[in-house]
Amino acid sequence: MGRILDTIDTPAQLKTLSPAELTQLAQEIREEIIQTVSRNGGHLAPNLGVVELTLALHIAFDAPKDQLVWDIGHQAYPHKLLTGRRDNFHTLKQLGGISGYLRRAESEYDAFGASHASTSISAALGMATARDLRGEDFNVVAIIGDGALTGGMALEAINNAGAMKKKLIIVLNDNDKSISDNVGALHSYLNRVREDRNFRRLRDAAADALDKAPGGSLAKQAAKRAARSAKEFVLPSKTGVIFEELGFTYLGPFDGHDTQRMIEVFRGAKEMDGPIIIQVITQKGRGCDFAEAEPTKFHGPGAYDPLTGEIKKKAGDPPSYSDVFGNALVELARQDKRIVGITAAMAEGTALNKLQKALPERFFDVGIAEQHAVTFAAGLACGGMIPVAAIYSTFLQRAYDQVIHDVCVQNLHVVLPLDRAGLVGEDGHTQQGAFDIAFLRVIPNIALMAPKDENELRHMLYTAIKMDGPVSLRFPRGKGLGVALDDEYTMLPIGKAELLTSENEISRADCAILGYGHMVPAVVQAQRELASEHGIRAVAVNARWAKPLDEKLILHLARSTGHLITIEDGSALGGFGSAVGELLHAHGLHDVKLATIGLPDIFVEHGAVSLLREIYGLSSGHLKEVTRDLLSGEYGKRVPVGANGASQRG
Repeated sequence: MGRILDTIDTPAQLKTLSPAELTQLAQEIREEIIQTVSRNGGHLAPNLGVVELTLALHIAFDAPKDQLVWDIGHQAYPHKLLTGRRDNFHTLKQLGGISGYLRRAESEYDAFGASHASTSISAALGMATARDLRGEDFNVVAIIGDGALTGGMALEAINNAGAMKKKLIIVLNDNDKSISDNVGALHSYLNRVREDRNFRRLRDAAADALDKAPGGSLAKQAAKRAARSAKEFVLPSKTGVIFEELGFTYLGPFDGHDTQRMIEVFRGAKEMDGPIIIQVITQKGRGCDFAEAEPTKFHGPGAYDPLTGEIKKKAGDPPSYSDVFGNALVELARQDKRIVGITAAMAEGTALNKLQKALPERFFDVGIAEQHAVTFAAGLACGGMIPVAAIYSTFLQRAYDQVIHDVCVQNLHVVLPLDRAGLVGEDGHTQQGAFDIAFLRVIPNIALMAPKDENELRHMLYTAIKMDGPVSLRFPRGKGLGVALDDEYTMLPIGKAELLTSENEISRADCAILGYGHMVPAVVQAQRELASEHGIRAVAVNARWAKPLDEKLILHLARSTGHLITIEDGSALGGFGSAVGELLHAHGLHDVKLATIGLPDIFVEHGAVSLLREIYGLSSGHLKEVTRDLLSGEYGKRVPVGANGASQRG
């Protein structure tokens, strides 16, 4: 007998399956996810935890007419498998394949694009409001994790939804995890509800009573009121009805792995009016021993052995930039008691878990709340501490106003290490760290730097901590270059680039190539090969700083060579190359030829970083082509040129 999964092309087909067939289908979905993620990487544990929940949602509701709005997308793989993407699932996160997140352009069943947390309730409320304004009749369901519920945006939406009284169903997928362990008062409240045995017994008894209640709707309404009164009595405090006080009908908690029970609950919720919150208890990593045992490790693993869970890494690989950063922060924090670390639910991802283990009293996880993290850091700076708020580049976008208003306007000494800066690969267009150089560079008071390798990262962190005022340093995802790490830390001169060729070579050079961050190795390779293969003499520069620029050196190189090329792993619009162009313009050097290589004016799709760098010209080979074309006057003719002079190809 073949797989039931292979017969499912639309969610409507699920409605004809027996309970036994649904159980078998759940096993097949889990196996498909385990095998695919073992090859491609992706989000394992969160998806394994919502298989039965996804089946129940698609059986009880009628998507795509009914709108299922998934938060963040970490738990959307079962949804993808059941909505016509089964045959392409093997292409998950691969170049040209299906996305690891929700995308409206990918399927009509993806009601709202999602990859950053805490957005689903706001989007669902907007959809429900639009439905009512248009006089239409369908259900809108937001599925949000308890981790995402710590985000301020989700709480703002709950506040608004409770007041508007729109018919809206919120499914709170409570698995006690985001990526790191959940934190905060709301998490503690949900934990009390989740673990209260008396409440669970009361809930089950009340559910049976409602099902059997005679006398029609009036009797059932009376039973509901009685259940609510009992709930207030049994729960630890009046906060047991916090959602109801906010204007919601609260149902739960229910076992999210009981498909038949969840179908009944969702069908019942469809008949109710106003906003509803249904708390569902699930287990992250369900059905996979190693993912159940270590849900954080297997939240978003790379390739692994599907039988043992052993992560596939090459022996002798250098440490990741994140690990080098985390170790350095611990060393520096031991030397200076003012240093504290802050994460927004990404302790492992940013390697701040190293500080958590070494100096727990100076580690703070604020939950999925980047805005709060940045202003919390500002407050710590006001109190004489040196806050190091490590945030992924793509997630700092969520706290842009706080960086401007709370940190930079007040010129506070807050250090912002940006992990996953530049291309991040398979996670795709919403996660690429493409914009931080551009959006931070325009803010007064802040300094920006990026290391050429993991050893320089250590010195940059030390420099950032010793500086005054706001400072950010960006570094890429993945392993370092394998360079030796200095034992002692060095304060780098602020706003000074590193000349990688002899200063005596400048007067004889044909051009200068300036690399920012981890593009510098490509600059060094291109400089050597241009000389050996084409007789072109180029000066190689490690820019180090995007703000303040090393204006003296750049102007000297421009006047001496007349040709400058910049390369950066970020948006060319407003990036480091743009800063160089603005400097030349400000000094009237209009005859200097400038080529800027960076990411074009698009949202870069998912794919392996190595492939994406080739496609978008972030390589030594493309750098050589651009240099030769610039010197020959062919730049912009043979190689397609993106917005603002950003060189690109592909």
